[in-house]
Amino acid sequence: MSMRNALKIPFILLLLQAPITQQLYAQNPFWEKVKKQPATLGVENGSTSFSLAKLNISILNSSQTAAALKLKDDQQFDYTPDELLTKRDRDQFYHLGDITLALRPVDGTSWTAYSSATVRKPVVPLKTSGKTLAAADITASLGDVPLQVMRYWEEKDGNLCLRFVLKNNSKKSYEIGGLGIPMIFNNNMDWKNLDSAHADNVFFDPYIGKDAGYLQVNRLHGKGPSLLVVPQKNAGFEAYTPLNSDPTPRSITFEGFHEWTIHSKAYAENEWKGVEQWNEASSIVLKAGESKSYALRFVLAPSIKQIEEELVRQERPVAVGAPGYLVPLDNPAKLFLKYGKKVKDMEVYPAGALTLENLPQTAGKWRSYLVKGNTWGRARLKITYDDGLVQTIQYKIIKPEQEVVKDLGHFLTTSQWYENPNDPFGRSPSVITYDYETKTPVTQHRNAWFAGLSDEAGAASWLAAIMKQLLQPNVEEINKLKRFANETLFGRIQHKDGENKYAVVKSLFYYEPDSFPKGTYSDSINYKTWAAWPKKEADNIGRSYNYPHVAAAHWVLYRLARNYKQLVTEENWQTYLDRAFQTTVAMVEKAPHYAQFGQMEGSIFLLILLDLKKEGRTEAAQKLEVLMKERALHWKTLNYPFGSEMPWDSTGQEEVYVWSKYFGFDEKAEVTLNAILAYMPTVPHWGYNGSARRYWDFVYGGKLARIERQIHHYGSALNAIPVLADYREHPDDFYLLRIGHAGMMGALANVTQDGFAPGAFHSYPSTLANDGISGDYGSGFYGYAVNSGTYIINHPEFGWLAFSGKLSENKGKINVAITTAAKARVFLAAEKLWLTMDAGEITALTYDPKSKEIELSLQTLNPTFTPKLLLQVAENSGYRLKEFEKDQQGRYVIPNTTPSIKLVKDEE
Repeated sequence: MSMRNALKIPFILLLLQAPITQQLYAQNPFWEKVKKQPATLGVENGSTSFSLAKLNISILNSSQTAAALKLKDDQQFDYTPDELLTKRDRDQFYHLGDITLALRPVDGTSWTAYSSATVRKPVVPLKTSGKTLAAADITASLGDVPLQVMRYWEEKDGNLCLRFVLKNNSKKSYEIGGLGIPMIFNNNMDWKNLDSAHADNVFFDPYIGKDAGYLQVNRLHGKGPSLLVVPQKNAGFEAYTPLNSDPTPRSITFEGFHEWTIHSKAYAENEWKGVEQWNEASSIVLKAGESKSYALRFVLAPSIKQIEEELVRQERPVAVGAPGYLVPLDNPAKLFLKYGKKVKDMEVYPAGALTLENLPQTAGKWRSYLVKGNTWGRARLKITYDDGLVQTIQYKIIKPEQEVVKDLGHFLTTSQWYENPNDPFGRSPSVITYDYETKTPVTQHRNAWFAGLSDEAGAASWLAAIMKQLLQPNVEEINKLKRFANETLFGRIQHKDGENKYAVVKSLFYYEPDSFPKGTYSDSINYKTWAAWPKKEADNIGRSYNYPHVAAAHWVLYRLARNYKQLVTEENWQTYLDRAFQTTVAMVEKAPHYAQFGQMEGSIFLLILLDLKKEGRTEAAQKLEVLMKERALHWKTLNYPFGSEMPWDSTGQEEVYVWSKYFGFDEKAEVTLNAILAYMPTVPHWGYNGSARRYWDFVYGGKLARIERQIHHYGSALNAIPVLADYREHPDDFYLLRIGHAGMMGALANVTQDGFAPGAFHSYPSTLANDGISGDYGSGFYGYAVNSGTYIINHPEFGWLAFSGKLSENKGKINVAITTAAKARVFLAAEKLWLTMDAGEITALTYDPKSKEIELSLQTLNPTFTPKLLLQVAENSGYRLKEFEKDQQGRYVIPNTTPSIKLVKDEE
């Protein structure tokens, strides 16, 4: 979901501006108000700088919090929000070096919270020696805290360390049920354009893995080193807590700050009560006279792809899941662990949710396990090593991919099927937005697009239902969707005649109470908001992001009509392909402003172009290619062409990449891919692994509306499109495969057991649950539908692996049962072989590494509609079929009774 009408113009103007100065910050009403508060950080008293092996840090003399943290070889870039230092130097604003606590006497029942940022007082400097850079007693800044708190900035082996010592000088014992260290890095993009944001800002993602946890801090452009925060002493990463008490305004350009939470029992008993956390909540008791140290270490990995290598060098436990941490019930995963100490114990929660089987250790001494999912839902693996260190890995067990997609299609075309001939807005029949909490369709909403069948939150449900047919055609579902396409989509959502033919409106639902009988609109909904569009705004055709949904729908109908017999006959395949083409043209011509940016699902336009070429529609293909090249040439002139209605976005990269590659603008494609790597991590956690960053769409497409890191929002599966495309060109790049496949699977991660798909999963520890409505889910499912596949590799350390496949070895041959929903795409990395089925299924692949021979097992579940199986073999692989001929589109045509075929490789 993207920003809406009321805010889009100012931010688009900002996108085109030069970097904004401090003076403009001062003109912001919020900062003007803050300016009237007394400055308490002591910036005016200067700072002291220290040089380490790879980092330079400046520490304020008065507060001894960080004023700057810079790379030694790049003094222009600062990891801290330096441009806001003299704005955020008041009470309540957190800085790197602060601490939060929640304490109670051991005989008490209620917790008291303390923060070194709430009311700052001058710290008391302590004597330093040796490797200590700066030290202070900061107790005064924690109010009436019953403990003494001291902070030390230290150097260890050339790396920066931040250490706190808590000492109990009282005669009572105190329980520490909350302890957090704020991670204040510069993720604030307020008033910046794309160039300045990519130069100045960072994204950070957590591995909430207890003693093995870490935070990775990456620059927006994805290049250069990655800053890692790791535990140094007693600092297990137990929870990742939003610092919403920090007054810095959160918005589409600022997600907010978080803290590294070491103890969380106090929060689990209060604001997080009743919510299943990632890790068990802990506390410790500090007896009278006792003290305890907590320390973090800051290290640099040479690059994002080398994070795990650096963790190994730092003697941290490293876990690699293959394919990841989403485990279908029919397809076990593998887990590889690297640490210098032996595994003492493994514990699964809930008990029995996972089964682990020991496998032989690798040549590089990685411990190996087969991980089998037994029970649907979340599962935590707790690993205890001989030295007492605890590592947790978060898994999610899902149904087999085929079943997830089958359930999804059924839910969308039954529970979300909307049939109301008297609907005043012309939305019947359709697949409409759905509230899973109330089990009702969303037919009215203060945000018009939610109930309007267009925009992402309105169109996503019908888009998902149609894209599902590309994977698993179902006659009953298709019959309903044909009605939607003929009665509601083409003619209402999309103009089918007149001067605006093929243009797409913003919403069928709108708010004009004077135009309808009393009672049409619910009295319980607040329609006094800019988002309650009147008809004129709902009819607006200028939002380009609405067009890809419609183009994709026409394209799927073309594919169904073209590749199957008597499945879609209302129009011929030529008509559907032409509508897809005309919709693409209309986007550029009728919504030119936003069409200058990459679109979510924008790869659909390339798929349409390729099919136009294959079908010999030369004139249409040439026109489309010219239009797309104009856009790609514009992106080529920009350093970072990733804008949208937002000043920064994570969904345009998909289309920017595919067209840059198509037109040979490889440098821009590389820039795009690197940018994706910055916000799409791989960590041992199903929720964050491959989860492309998005944090504002709960506001514009969710039920629980707030700025919050979204877990597997549609950006995950969309960004997986360029990542996996690049992997197929570079099959030795295991990192790309891991994040690409994880992002692809992100489209299935949050689907419920009965098939409901939410917009995303809430990451706040106070929630940790699916959002309540369907939101903009379908855009992500588009990514799964056009991009899902089985990947087979022979890893130099981990051996033969299958991603979305069940692999076995027998007499030197590699056998893989295909487990994707469609069983239609397979990539064999050893041969750079990409196989795609336009009709029919590949149920299994057998590969002989010596002879290079490949055997495919085939089937069709709908022989009546699929008289011929259609197989595309990548031409650059050197493989071919001897027994079968190709059709006009270059596909091998195979009778549906053929159980298996053999691919032979041409002699080199």
